[in-house]
Amino acid sequence: MAKDTTGRLHVTVKTGGKRKLSSKLWLERQLNDPYVAQARREGLRSRAAYKLIEIDDKYHFLKPGMSVVDLGAAPGGWSQIAAKRVGAADRRGKVVAIDLLEMPEIPGVSFAQLDFLKEDAPGRLLKMIGGRADVVLSDMAANTTGHRKTDQLRILGLVEGAAAFASDVLNPGGTFVAKVFQSGADAELLAQLKRDFASVRHVKPASSRQDSSERYVLAMGFRGQPKDRPEP
Repeated sequence: MAKDTTGRLHVTVKTGGKRKLSSKLWLERQLNDPYVAQARREGLRSRAAYKLIEIDDKYHFLKPGMSVVDLGAAPGGWSQIAAKRVGAADRRGKVVAIDLLEMPEIPGVSFAQLDFLKEDAPGRLLKMIGGRADVVLSDMAANTTGHRKTDQLRILGLVEGAAAFASDVLNPGGTFVAKVFQSGADAELLAQLKRDFASVRHVKPASSRQDSSERYVLAMGFRGQPKDRPEP
């Protein structure tokens, strides 16, 4: 064990046995990440919770009484924060979490194990909420192959799917937050979001790892579906 530049003790994991170098580096990063340690102390399911906290502290889109959808929610860090901020545990607000994986119960959060890209997913979600959503969150990341161009296409496809889902379920005035990478949302998706929302920006929370290329697109002020929009 040695101290890093901030004076904190740095844990080094030895290689050996069946542990691959990539596993060693991941474990080392987890053990030395202050946000991982803080999440454990505060009972949060992932360090990602602090990213949503930072974004909402600055832009204030999660308010008591709102209905929120969390796409790709497992293990539930973002759902925990959303539930607390909209008052879901007190039944003032609602949070519906969706994932292909199972997710342990969170007070105030309704969970559906389903693929949000399925044709019937928006309809099922609207029934669970009992109306439209005020916020759609997505901290999803596609599984990587190591082939840069393929991975970029997978990530883009996931974000585009989440944006289309948001347009199906959001109330006018609603907010969409989604993880993107590198330069952010591509030009075509960005143009679509700017047509559908009053303001669109990229944000990078301080809690995002310094060596990570992740960013988030934040679209606020949903204009509503074409049939909902007022005549010009």
